[in-house]
This record gives sequence, C-alpha cells and structure tokens, in this order.
Amino acid sequence: MRYITHSHRFGLAICEESDFFREWTEIVETIRSITDKEIIEMHNLRCSKRKSISKAINLLLCEKLESKGWKPESAIFNDPDYHQARWRLDFAKNGISVEVAFNHGEAIAWNLLKPVLASELNHVQKEAQTSLGVVIMATESLKQAGGFDSAVGTYEKAIRYLKPLQNQLSCPMILIGLEKPNSFVVEHFGTPKKAEFVDLR
Repeated sequence: MRYITHSHRFGLAICEESDFFREWTEIVETIRSITDKEIIEMHNLRCSKRKSISKAINLLLCEKLESKGWKPESAIFNDPDYHQARWRLDFAKNGISVEVAFNHGEAIAWNLLKPVLASELNHVQKEAQTSLGVVIMATESLKQAGGFDSAVGTYEKAIRYLKPLQNQLSCPMILIGLEKPNSFVVEHFGTPKKAEFVDLR
C-alpha cells in the first residue's frame, strides 16, 4: 500500500534515531508489503459481510506485524480494571505504540491520546511504556475508494486536531495515512448493501 505521513513533535526525526529505526522500518515495510490482491483475498476469505476493506487491512497489518514480534492488544496499564479494549494499544514494541484507527471520527481525539497515556507518568501503573506513537488511518481517498462509512475519521481530519491539542498531545507521534488501492474501488450493491470490487485496470 502507498501511504503519506505527518510528524507531530518531531516524530519523524525521532524514528530515524537508532533506538527506533528498526521498529519504524518494520512498520513502513509492513504497510508497503500489503498488495491489492491480498486485500481482496483477505476480504473475501474473512470479511465478506463487511461493506469496506477496513477489516481486511486491519487483519493484514496484524498478521504481518505479529510475525515481526509486535505485541497485539497491549494493555497500557497493569491494573486489571483497565484491561478492556478501550485501554489497550493495537500494537507495541520497544517503546513504540501503534494505533490502527478506522473507527468513527468522534474517536480521533481518543486515538491520539492513547499513545500519550502510554508515554507519561500516571497514577495507574504502566504495562506499556511508549516513547513514540504511530497512528495509522485512512486518507480521504482510501475512505472513498475502499467503501468506508461516511462517519469514519480520516488522516486529514486528524491532522487538524493536532494544533489545538498540541499541549495535551505531549508524546512525539507520526500519523500515517493509507492511500487508495491502485487497481480497484469498492462499490456497494444489493440489499443489504454488499461490497464488490470494481477493477480499474
């Protein structure tokens, strides 16, 4: 997949340092390795009832990152009272946390805040300690071409959150926007609506 990036608090500069370079390389190589064919096959195999390709992309990211040693569903805090999904990072490894955020636009602020919670001192004891956050989102182009719901938050919208939340988002971060597929678009047909792939080649 193609992608674009936006740096918050020098996140891109920090990921080039030796402490984070290997993990950052694993993230970008994982994204680049996802092909249109893999997305279609994963959707048809495990997500055929869904109207968008978001779940297929999520599953591919999970499979590929786990194979590189990333811990999925990593709890931010040790306290079992905070082990529910809302208090978990999608992936964590060696001081980097990754959120894959294909959810409602109203959750953008929360998706941006989770790496901060994992990075700062807190009254609740930590399980994951983060120094750099990476948030992966759909661009507007992927949202339209991939059959996403109109309410899904996008990379472009998240960037607009960074300035007013500058003081709250104290953790260095990199926003990654996944771009639309090269060879197909998703269109919805039937009742109930079902995703079908339209070849652009």
